[in-house]
Amino acid sequence: MEARRVVTGHDDRGRSIIVADERVKGISISALPGIEFHRVWGADGTLTFPGSGAMPAALSYFPPVGGFRFGFFTLPPAAPGEPPPQRDMPAVLAEFEAKLPGLAQYMEPDSPGMHTTPTVDIDVVISGEIVMELDEGKTVTLRAGDSVVQNGTRHRWRNEGSVPATIAFFICGADHQKF
Repeated sequence: MEARRVVTGHDDRGRSIIVADERVKGISISALPGIEFHRVWGADGTLTFPGSGAMPAALSYFPPVGGFRFGFFTLPPAAPGEPPPQRDMPAVLAEFEAKLPGLAQYMEPDSPGMHTTPTVDIDVVISGEIVMELDEGKTVTLRAGDSVVQNGTRHRWRNEGSVPATIAFFICGADHQKF
């Protein structure tokens, strides 16, 4: 998926202007073939306006309390049958950290894909169909136009359909007693 980012800001007289109109490149990880992440915007704290529209600091994949993130991710249909090949885990983790800082630390090695984050996530399915799995195997299928609000809950995503599924997300940092 191609993502276009149009960014507004303020000129020196406080008037609204377009400061950027660009494509956001997708991020792929070799250990997760077919999955693509688009980090569109975010900040690690509260913004103040008027402002230039410059990209604020958003260092890690998930925001701290008071921070936010906006983006997309696309999951391909599940590959049938074969287990994934063995990977050089130090290299996989290094690639994760370089491309999506902080994401891997929330993933559960013993339960692939499951994760819990100190965030409120507002997700909207843009295309395709996705299954969200919670604790004890509870699932819900979400289709284009459906949304979910994740309140710091443990979950994972699966695409059991026949076409890629794209989800837009807005994530806010939150206090979580687990962390």
